[in-house]
Amino acid sequence: MSIQFFIILSKIHFQRVNTVIGRLRGILIEKQPPELLIEVNGIGYEVQMPMSCFYELPNVGEEAIIYTHFVVREDAQLLYGFNTVKERALFREVIKANGVGPKLGLGILSGMTASQFVSCVEREDVSTLVKLPGVGKKTAERLVVEMKDRLKGWGAGDLFTPFTDAAPVDSAPQASQSSAEEEAVSALLALGYKPTQASKVVSQVLKPGMSSEELIRESLKSMV
Repeated sequence: MSIQFFIILSKIHFQRVNTVIGRLRGILIEKQPPELLIEVNGIGYEVQMPMSCFYELPNVGEEAIIYTHFVVREDAQLLYGFNTVKERALFREVIKANGVGPKLGLGILSGMTASQFVSCVEREDVSTLVKLPGVGKKTAERLVVEMKDRLKGWGAGDLFTPFTDAAPVDSAPQASQSSAEEEAVSALLALGYKPTQASKVVSQVLKPGMSSEELIRESLKSMV
């Protein structure tokens, strides 16, 4: 490989890594909780989203605006999406905590609404936080200690939409019951829950006619 060619490749890599993607506006192509595919100017972006944001997405085929947090690793470049700047700001505060990375942050803000999380931190409710996937007692205690001051003034009702007020389910034709159940279990696994735990809780909340998003929402509610 010539030196000139190496320099050109290095410049391309440098520019690619240092490009920060902060906002996407495009058409939703796929929704596979907790991941979505959004097409912007002919390019499809895979974005992972907390379920508390995922419920607010429009239907497939409609336009969506997503605020993103861009993570660059040696083996991957990842996008995490949010409906508002404030939701993204809270996610960024969460992953500042010692031992909490983006994947765990995604699980935390999927397992409970933002207002519930803020309330747990304010009340030092470690026993509730440890019910979240990947959150042990030490991590829960660190979250409380490190975030209590940082979350002052966030308020309780202006962040993520509570489960009881979640957006209506996609009006598109529903998938089969077994397919919805499989998608719900798959989503819980992606959020960090163990296979036996995910399967058990989905089967417990399952009712005829439920969509995958309804199953995920009810499963997450039952585990907090």
